[in-house]
Amino acid sequence: MSDIYPAIIEVLESGNEAALVTIISAARSTPRGVATKMLVKSDGSITGTIGGGTVEAQAIKIAVEVIKTGKPERHQFNLIPDKETGMVCGGEMEIFVEPVAPTPTVYLFGAGHISFTLAKFSKLLDFRTIVIDDRKDFAVKERFPDADLILVEDFENVFSKINIDKRSYIVITTHSHHEDERVLGRAILTPAKYIGMIGSKTKFKTLFDNLTAKGVESQVLDKVHSPIGLEIHAETPEEIAVSIMAEIIKVRRSPD
Repeated sequence: MSDIYPAIIEVLESGNEAALVTIISAARSTPRGVATKMLVKSDGSITGTIGGGTVEAQAIKIAVEVIKTGKPERHQFNLIPDKETGMVCGGEMEIFVEPVAPTPTVYLFGAGHISFTLAKFSKLLDFRTIVIDDRKDFAVKERFPDADLILVEDFENVFSKINIDKRSYIVITTHSHHEDERVLGRAILTPAKYIGMIGSKTKFKTLFDNLTAKGVESQVLDKVHSPIGLEIHAETPEEIAVSIMAEIIKVRRSPD
């Protein structure tokens, strides 16, 4: 089991995903005892073992599915002796399978008033938070003490320096419609789980038309949340930040 924890750290640091299988109950004769663990990667490779045989093979299949869904599962097995397979155990075993994945990240494009509050909420809700702006007087640690990373970069060029994946949530609140369009044009090419852009329906239609004129397919833009946030009649930057984070939570917790 000593190899399990370094393997978990390696998965998290590499940005990959895995599932941890733990025996949570064992009665009578079982190959391994309670608290035995096995780490399963998305390709089915393992670190550790819960005893081998058909039960372990089933557990690996379950774990691969848990990696895909991100939802933990419990399963119970009756280990019936089988002379053909050579399995002689006759006990009962229950496993708990939980996903192992890096913390989801909120990318705040724009360091204005709304992002100022969003960064606080994001950290409170256990997201990694990255603030991006091309204005060095705005994107500073003094304004965003809770941010994990602050980047003063050109909005479009910064995409080559960040790793946006299916655990990423993009919020576009830059200081101009032009920059919003540039960020949106790059954001829709990523596998981000959520893309939201501040602005009215009229603004989004204008940007939508501009991007479709450039060859972007309309169905790609359909996944963009704009106007951003849940409808709670928000007016102040703080209220708008609440509506945005509520929408992000809804997306994060909703089944795919």
